[in-house]
Parts: sequence; C-alpha cells; structure tokens
Amino acid sequence: MVLAGAGSSDPAALADTERMAGLLAGRLGRPVTPAYLSAATPTPQQAVAALRAAGHPGVALAGYLLSPGFFARRAATTAAAWTTAPLGTHPAVARLVLHRYDEARAATALSRAA
Repeated sequence: MVLAGAGSSDPAALADTERMAGLLAGRLGRPVTPAYLSAATPTPQQAVAALRAAGHPGVALAGYLLSPGFFARRAATTAAAWTTAPLGTHPAVARLVLHRYDEARAATALSRAA
C-alpha cells in the first residue's frame, strides 16, 4: 500500500504524512509507503512502481487528500490496482472539523476571559 499526501517543502507536513502511513500500517497489519504528489519524493508513481518491481502486483494507493482536484487526479494516474477517493466527504472528517472548531472557540473564550 502507498499513502499519497500532497507533499510540501515543510518538513513537518512531510512528517505528518509519514506518521499517518505508520498509523495506517498498524491498522492494516502491513507496510505502507508514504509518497508525495509534489515537492518531495518518492512520488506515488515511483512508490507504486517500486512495489510492483518488488513483486507486489496488487498495490493499492490511499490518497491522504481532503478534496477532489489536481492532486486527486494526479494520484489516480499511477499503476496502482486501486486508488481511494479523497477523504473530505466522509462523515468522520466533518465531525473532526466541527470538534476542532469547538476547541478553538473554547480556547478563544478562555483567553478573553483571562
């Protein structure tokens, strides 16, 4: 499996994709290779090709992307046997966004009260 993140020149953003690949590997019980759609390597194309060359014909690509668009289309161009849709429409993502919004509002209210 390959986890394709957007990529960045920011090392923290790249580390986030690597951390998520590790969490996904733990969940699946198999290795997950982080890959990046811009500004870093390996690219999803390189990661999928390397796994296929190593004898894994059924490589899946999970997009670590929130919405359809340029990066999702680029991720879909690999030789992976399966490619996931962006995460943005999943109800768990909406719940997380609302939870983070509520946390930010609460923190703002506390700082104003202090």
